[in-house]
Amino acid sequence: MQALKIVFAGTPAFAAAHLQALIDSPHQLLAVYTQPDRAAGRGKRLQASAVKTLAQEHAIPVFQPQSLRVPEEQQLLASLGADLMIVVAYGLILPQAVLDIPRLGCLNVHASLLPRWRGAAPIERALLAGDRETGVTLMQMDQGLDTGKMLARATLPIEETDDRQSLENGLARIGCRLLVDSLAQLETLQQQAETQDDSLSTYASKLTKDEALIHWDAPAEVINRIIRSGIGRNPAYCFLNGERVRLLKAEAVEAASVQPAGTILSVDRNGIRVACRDSALDIQLMQFPGKNPLPVRDLLNARKDLLPGLQLRSDDDSTS
Repeated sequence: MQALKIVFAGTPAFAAAHLQALIDSPHQLLAVYTQPDRAAGRGKRLQASAVKTLAQEHAIPVFQPQSLRVPEEQQLLASLGADLMIVVAYGLILPQAVLDIPRLGCLNVHASLLPRWRGAAPIERALLAGDRETGVTLMQMDQGLDTGKMLARATLPIEETDDRQSLENGLARIGCRLLVDSLAQLETLQQQAETQDDSLSTYASKLTKDEALIHWDAPAEVINRIIRSGIGRNPAYCFLNGERVRLLKAEAVEAASVQPAGTILSVDRNGIRVACRDSALDIQLMQFPGKNPLPVRDLLNARKDLLPGLQLRSDDDSTS
C-alpha cells in the first residue's frame, strides 16, 4: 500500500477516533483542520476540540479557520500538497474550490447507511426512528449535503440497550476499520463508486431541546427512544413538582393502568414505574437540578417524596 499524504478535518470525539486510526496507519498526516475553540462549562472557558487535543499530542499542525470560503485559507490548504482530505464530523461546509484541491479529492466518513440520515445527527435520528441497524458510509464528497458517491459501507445492528454514546462508540470502531481498509484500495473503490438513490434519502437534523421534553401520553417505547438518543447532548427531561428532572436510563414495559399518563405507579429500588399510553416506563437513572445523576436505588435515600401517585409533567406548573 502506497502511503498517502493526508489532511484531516474533524472536531468531536467521533472524529478523533478516526484521526487516531490514521496516526496508527502508514499514511502521513500533513495537518489537521478543526473548529475554533468554543466556550464550554460553567466558567465558559475556551475548550479545544477532541481532534485538536489529539493532533497536538502528536505534533501535527492544527488550523482552525472560521470558514474555508476565504481565498487565503484555500491557498494555505493547497500549499500543503495533500493527496487526500478526509473529513469526519468537521462542522464546516467545504466549497467546491476546497473539494478540488487534494489530488484524490475529499472523502467523508458519515455515521449512517447513506442515503438514509443525511445531515448533522444521524446517530440520534436512527435511535429516535427505532431503526434496527445503522452503519458507516465512506463517501466521495461533492457540494451536496452528504450526497456524494459511496465508496464503501459497514453495517452495525442497533441493540435495544444502545444509547447515543454506545452507538457512537460502535460506529467509531467500525468506521475506523472501514476507513483504513478502504485507503488500501482507494483507486479501485473510486472507480467503482456507487451513486446514491436520492429517493431513499432522509434528513437527520440536529435534535432540539423541545424534542427532549417528555410527553407522557406517548407510548413508553417512544419515550425510551427519546431518552436513549439524548444521552450526552440533549438529555430527556420532564417536570416533577416544578423541578426540571433529567431522565437518563429507562426501560419500556407492558403494564396496563387506568392512571393518567405521567402518574408514578410504583417506586422501588429497581426503578420508578410511570404510566404512559397503553404501557409504562421504568426509570432507572435520574438527575435532579444541581445534583449528580443517580440510580433510583440511591435516589430513594435522598428523595423521600418520590411516591406513587405523583405526576411527572411536560410543563413546570406544579399547581395544577
